[in-house]
Amino acid sequence: MKSPNQIYLSSLIGILLLTNFVSSEETVDNSFQKQSLLAVLYMQTSAEFAANNIQTYTNATNKIDEALSDKSWTAALEQKDNFSLKKPAIILDVDETVLNNTPHQARSILNGCSYPCGWIDWGLESSAEAIDGVKDFLLYAKSKDIKIFYVTNRVAELEDATRVNLKALGLPFDDDEDVLLMKGEKGWSSDKVSRRALVASNYRVIMLVGDQITDFISTEEATLEPEARKDLANKYKDMWGSKWFMIPNPMYGKWEGSIYGNQYPETQEEMIQKRLEALKP
Repeated sequence: MKSPNQIYLSSLIGILLLTNFVSSEETVDNSFQKQSLLAVLYMQTSAEFAANNIQTYTNATNKIDEALSDKSWTAALEQKDNFSLKKPAIILDVDETVLNNTPHQARSILNGCSYPCGWIDWGLESSAEAIDGVKDFLLYAKSKDIKIFYVTNRVAELEDATRVNLKALGLPFDDDEDVLLMKGEKGWSSDKVSRRALVASNYRVIMLVGDQITDFISTEEATLEPEARKDLANKYKDMWGSKWFMIPNPMYGKWEGSIYGNQYPETQEEMIQKRLEALKP
């Protein structure tokens, strides 16, 4: 039988071991990843973010009938002549446009591990929720016999899991045609021009929806410094809110790359410095 001193010593050792374990768990350096903390929390918790997305998709829904009745209406810059009699289609990006991946971003903060760390595993879970407003929009489009295409820069490895995720959410998905066009599939690069052109060759594309400017134009045109890049919004001012619909994404995207001169620095310290230099006090 242990003496009181032995019991005390054993307890003390246990506490020290537990403290050391907890302490080692807390030494994960996530200082860089925590720079996106408020952006992720805004998307996960704010009524404002949800309201904006519902508003965007409601406005898009309200434009569908007009787009269908106007046979000259097209949203794709890649659309060629003689499209008026083609069946209508809508093209959407997937990540942060249809599927909400903020849990992956939250894990990145907690784990101190940035993209692509954990991204494939997250995608294979097929557990992302839908962006607010998108389901009602797509179901209305489907009721109007509009073909829905999902054009995503998810890698082809995630195609099956993405299909499962979209279907599990009850979103329209046509199994009779390849409507999920992935990066890497058929040699496609991250530039979506060729995939939009493919859809436009067979359909009249009446709307585009995305969270990046490259969901609407070419990567080449979008690869600019921040100020020049912002001018693109005005260049296409007649498209926004009628044919093009943007979902805000403050977490990541080409906008961040432009801060670094479209060449990502090699170290996190350099990236932080570039971010600070881009501020306008």
